[in-house]
Amino acid sequence: MVGKSILLVEDNRQDEMLIMRALRKINLANTVDVVRDGQQALDYLFREAEFAGRPASDPAVILLDINLPRINGLDVLRRLRADSRTGLLPIVLLTSSDEEKDRLTGYEEGANSFVRKPLDFTEFAETAARLGVYWLLTNEPPVK
Repeated sequence: MVGKSILLVEDNRQDEMLIMRALRKINLANTVDVVRDGQQALDYLFREAEFAGRPASDPAVILLDINLPRINGLDVLRRLRADSRTGLLPIVLLTSSDEEKDRLTGYEEGANSFVRKPLDFTEFAETAARLGVYWLLTNEPPVK
């Protein structure tokens, strides 16, 4: 559905390219905004610093890496869930972490989903495409 956007919080440019390619391949015409660390993600979502003039629309889903510079993804998740402006935004932890404690913490802190980045290129692209279809076309978000 055009009009819905994705916020990709990813510091690995190779992973970013794979995700972008997978979404284009399935013809999702949605905007994908990319930020490279946890502080940028918070600034983007709260419209602060370099994003102060950003339009007042929230992404349909946030694809959030856990291992980020400056502020890690789990801390970003905590801050977003603690604020009424972002408390209901769908957040998918998309990470290479295979740590059970990360998965448990993610869900305890309010992640909507925990997806491990596959190591295989084709499988990674398929996973990204399925995420895009689900969160942009299938999921019914709450009405504020």
